[in-house]
Amino acid sequence: MSRRTDRVSQQVRVELARILREDSTDPRLRLVTLTRVRVSPDLGNAQVSWSSLSGDEEEAVARVDEALASASGFLRHRLAEALPLRRVPALHFRHDPSMALGAQTLEALRRVSHDASE
Repeated sequence: MSRRTDRVSQQVRVELARILREDSTDPRLRLVTLTRVRVSPDLGNAQVSWSSLSGDEEEAVARVDEALASASGFLRHRLAEALPLRRVPALHFRHDPSMALGAQTLEALRRVSHDASE
């Protein structure tokens, strides 16, 4: 990635997080964390990776995916208002299971530590 796409990716991530936190009325999006945004070199598309504190079960992921898909037009419109870009990228959302995997790893380490101390 170039410095420009890195900078735009960071700006999009920060603004999307703010919009979700302050402007979103959909309760399915309240516990969503944006983990990464990658903007294409032509700034036409943005791949937004997200994770949720509400759980990583298939049903919960599907609900959040549906909410993000239905809100993508609203989110893109708000990005256009907030960012000084001539062209606001189209938003494509993808679930990122890394937070759940990290929590599972920490739990496994706690169990091993607890078993070793006995």
